Amino acid sequence: MSRYIPNTNDERQKMLKEIGYSSIEELFGDIPEEIRLDGDMAIPGPMSEMELLKHMRQLASSNKHTGEYICFLGSGAYDHYIPSAIDHIISRADFYTAYTPYQPEISQGTLQAIFEYQTMICQLTGMEVSNASMYDGATAVAEAILMACQATRRSHVVVARNMHPEYRQVAVTYTKFQDIPITEIGYRDGMIDMEALEKAITDETAAVVIQSPNFFGIIEDIEPVAELAHKNKALLIVCADPISLAILKSPGELGADIVVGEGQPLGNPLSFGGPYFGFFATTQKLMRRMPGRIVGETTDKDGNRGFVLTLQTREQHIRREKATSNICTNQALNALMATIYLSLMGKEGLKEVAYQCVQKSHYLYDKLIETGLFTPVFNGAFFKEFALKSSIPVDKLNRHLLNTGIIGGYSLEKAYPELDGGWLIAVTEKRTREEMDALVEKVGEIAGE
Repeated sequence: MSRYIPNTNDERQKMLKEIGYSSIEELFGDIPEEIRLDGDMAIPGPMSEMELLKHMRQLASSNKHTGEYICFLGSGAYDHYIPSAIDHIISRADFYTAYTPYQPEISQGTLQAIFEYQTMICQLTGMEVSNASMYDGATAVAEAILMACQATRRSHVVVARNMHPEYRQVAVTYTKFQDIPITEIGYRDGMIDMEALEKAITDETAAVVIQSPNFFGIIEDIEPVAELAHKNKALLIVCADPISLAILKSPGELGADIVVGEGQPLGNPLSFGGPYFGFFATTQKLMRRMPGRIVGETTDKDGNRGFVLTLQTREQHIRREKATSNICTNQALNALMATIYLSLMGKEGLKEVAYQCVQKSHYLYDKLIETGLFTPVFNGAFFKEFALKSSIPVDKLNRHLLNTGIIGGYSLEKAYPELDGGWLIAVTEKRTREEMDALVEKVGEIAGE
């Protein structure tokens, strides 16, 4: 898309006059003075190509990244190994520049990649149908809530407080002006409080939303939550870690109606927080209410296999007021990265990644407890993330670790004030015994200081 930018004062004045303003200052009058830029932007003058490259490298060198630092920070984005074949394949122009299958009859390659992605997501989640992905895990949760309210014709949602705090914030943003109240349910020993949940569900409850493994890394007992939701004719939405689904029973098997989550662990880099993609799967019964687009398989008039956009209930394709969602893209390139990752790993490879996450996280958990500097916050079974109470202030601990080349864990009191001193550590298959032992050693040195 081309964009016209007026480059003379006369042109600017003409455009301002056309929209009823006499000056740029008047146009921006609604922006408070205290947040406006005062003075020129700190942009250097013209540079040669050689000078510019040197300048950009200097700027980039100030970043601290997982290529140089050992990472134990998770809380929603994880430092998993990404096979080099993924970058090689997605850098091909036919994938990299193919934005979206607007003309499905000539987009067979893109459609087949999406179809394979949907198939794999269904196999992981235990659901019957998947869409072609959402923006990220947070928007997938929020869209699932809206879908549940439409499907049940109810307008109340119960959300576990031990779900990712940012996911909960996005859900509130989505529902705030749609008259959908959200009730947050607390936790006991890190898991959803079943007694409080039972009291919170009403005849108007459209859905119960939980995360497993939850934000604290603990694996929730999904089955009784599903039974409680269904007993009250509400739907169960489960937000899941896709890597954990290689070794845990799928949410579909345990009674979930909608399964969503963040797809970043599936072959997508951390990328300073995005872009990522959200996966979204459900039952055939709810399929027509699912947001986004769905690719289906068919045959042409000669009997040859082909792919089509089966359902596309987005505002790009139908009237806005009838759309299930106004999310207007499906993060196709990110979903393709997940497809390649899952194809390369296969069932056994993905299981191995999951087993290593479990084994290594438990190894580090035990080692940190042995130092006497930490105590467990919760006692539930965890997958690759665990919470400890630190005797050293967490911010100080993380600051000292960063100086030694280690990215420490998440400070839980930021989102959970009651968990003062809580330190959330993530351990993926990338972490070696030497790296974990180094963390334990550095923590001991910091305590000694």
